[in-house]
Amino acid sequence: MTSKQPYEATYTDELLADGTVYRRYSDGRQEWRSRNPGGEIQWHDDRGRSGTDVALGRKIVKRTHADGVVIYGRENGFGRTVWSDGVLTVNKSRFGGRLGAAITGVAGAALIGALVYPPDALTPDQEADLLANSATPGGGSGGDGSRGDSYSDWGGDGDDGGDFG
Repeated sequence: MTSKQPYEATYTDELLADGTVYRRYSDGRQEWRSRNPGGEIQWHDDRGRSGTDVALGRKIVKRTHADGVVIYGRENGFGRTVWSDGVLTVNKSRFGGRLGAAITGVAGAALIGALVYPPDALTPDQEADLLANSATPGGGSGGDGSRGDSYSDWGGDGDDGGDFG
């Protein structure tokens, strides 16, 4: 992906009683997400789409749609993830209320020029290298399936509210 200004879609997450997450996007989309025992996120939305999100290390996310389409995301801190399809998702649920919106907005304004874009594609070997590096000491989460994502409120080790999908 080039450094063209991405389309921004904000979202908020709500943890449901059954342990799944209900995600509401600013463009009207709705998504339901659940983590499987291997740490992958299964999702489906109100538009009939579904798929799986997999963390490939601390900053790269692979989203595989049920139809086989693959896109990559790169977490950029402050709950911001840039996707290879030209979308910037911003987690607004990290901080509550007007104060949270102000903090996120100020942080976003400071960071928007410094976004780091994800790869357009990775080979299976490159994906395996990212996974291997995240499971080594100092390389990430220790391979326990709870990588830095927006599910830190459910007991993960998330560091910045990134959206992991």
